[in-house]
Amino acid sequence: MTIDHIWKNQRNHAHKQRAHGSKGMTASATEESSLIGADVLAKGGNAVDALAAMQFALAVSEPFNTGLAASGFILYYDAETKKTSVVNGHSISPKRAHKNVFVDEHQDVIPFLERSTPGTAVAVPGILRGIEKALNEFGTMSWQDVIAPAVDLSEKGVRVNLTWNTGLQRFSGRLGEKAKDFFYPNGVPLTEGEIVVNEDLTKTLKILQEHGADAFYKGEIADKIVQTVQEFGGFMEKDDLAAYEATVSEAITGTYKEYTVTVPAPPNGGGFALLYMLKLLEKLDISQYGLRSWEKYYLLAEVMRIMTADKLAFMGDPAFYDIPLNGLLTEEYLEERLKLVNFKFRNEDVTEGNPWPYDEKEPHNKNASTTDPGPDTTHFIAVDEKGSIAACTSSLEHFFGSGIMVPGCGFLLNNDMTDFDPDPAGLNSVEPGKYPVSMKTPTIVFKDGEPILTLGSPGGPTIPASVLQTMIHVLDFGLDLKEAIEEPRIYNGTGPLIWQEEGIPEEAKQTLESMNYQFDSIALSIGNVQAILLNPQTGERIGASDSSRPGIPASQDPE
Repeated sequence: MTIDHIWKNQRNHAHKQRAHGSKGMTASATEESSLIGADVLAKGGNAVDALAAMQFALAVSEPFNTGLAASGFILYYDAETKKTSVVNGHSISPKRAHKNVFVDEHQDVIPFLERSTPGTAVAVPGILRGIEKALNEFGTMSWQDVIAPAVDLSEKGVRVNLTWNTGLQRFSGRLGEKAKDFFYPNGVPLTEGEIVVNEDLTKTLKILQEHGADAFYKGEIADKIVQTVQEFGGFMEKDDLAAYEATVSEAITGTYKEYTVTVPAPPNGGGFALLYMLKLLEKLDISQYGLRSWEKYYLLAEVMRIMTADKLAFMGDPAFYDIPLNGLLTEEYLEERLKLVNFKFRNEDVTEGNPWPYDEKEPHNKNASTTDPGPDTTHFIAVDEKGSIAACTSSLEHFFGSGIMVPGCGFLLNNDMTDFDPDPAGLNSVEPGKYPVSMKTPTIVFKDGEPILTLGSPGGPTIPASVLQTMIHVLDFGLDLKEAIEEPRIYNGTGPLIWQEEGIPEEAKQTLESMNYQFDSIALSIGNVQAILLNPQTGERIGASDSSRPGIPASQDPE
């Protein structure tokens, strides 16, 4: 599929969740964030400046999925140096955390709701240090200037949308008392269309604007965070916040056919997962099958199962345990894994493989993880006029995070500690000062050295699956970008159950059911893909947002 062919298939008709232009462009899960990012670009800011402003805007407009106490990975491509970097603003465990935190006195795992809402669920948040690091390394605007639009937005208030309503209907049981006071004023839930003002958050943003990220990690906000976490039985101390540092590293790359794909490295597990699945699908030539054929869904399901088995067995924090990343992605090892695909039935023998002989590292004997990260996150993108790209996936982990709102500050705390395996013997188990495995997958795709597509999604373990399917819908099946996002997706872990979006053909489902798969009886929205397609020949950009949330792409020069 050539770039020309892909672009000929792009539609230019008006749609709120599609944008076309030739200058800067943004995309996110809220209209407010996308417009603020586009305005920063129009005023001369670069991609990182716009992304920073969007993170603060999302803290106001999508406070249940991200915020000031979130974690995140930023992927940045510099159009001048042609280098792609990763800013790691991922959350890390406090130094007093211990392996048995999520098991009871009988060593039984504590149920998720019980372990994800006390103070022990709160990890040291990294997104603000990540934004600060990105601005210092790659931005052109000041911290004060990029936070200003969010202060203004917070003072005016935001309109409650369907995502707020859905979250309150499904997950209100996670909310602590302070959070309930905000989301249920006078005991009544916020409703769609209502304008809500978070005065405490506005005050916090103004403190951050004046005093920088140090106010959050070392100053008065840090004091309130630590006090709140400890009141809820958590481990965090002020030293944990003060010691947090974001890091910058090179992205890892893989290939899919004639394309180069850049993603973050471990402890991010999403990047590995995407590269791994792409290589398997390339060998299987998924493009030879129909867009909604049973063969396509079968290959996706089996490849997800094979990847998940290896991810649970081998992904962890590389500062603690060796990760056989090179071995997992070698041609020889992947050829071995392909033998599990039979086109006849769901292979019940899918377990982790043995990549160690293909890697230079020494094997360890840690147990495979038993759980995947949580589902609720947000992804956002900024592309500037010069062609530099900043993409970030940030998260509180679950919808409403821990449900703990810091009194007087107006923001929720994460529950990122539950991204660790509760099993004390697991590779991804809780240890002091350790990153949990994250499935965030900010992605940039290149052709002949030039970026042609950037995308990402929320969704915990489903994130790489959403990115994968959107990619092949564009690159293999030549779909319009918005249609590629809306094309029904599936997700499968290691078992027989397949999650489905509405639109999977009954005939395909029946065929897979005869092969010993099961389909969830209720169609779900899997992820929320945000994407921008770039034409290196013409300079055109097309952005698209997933209909599962009310976000939009916004062009600096809308057409």
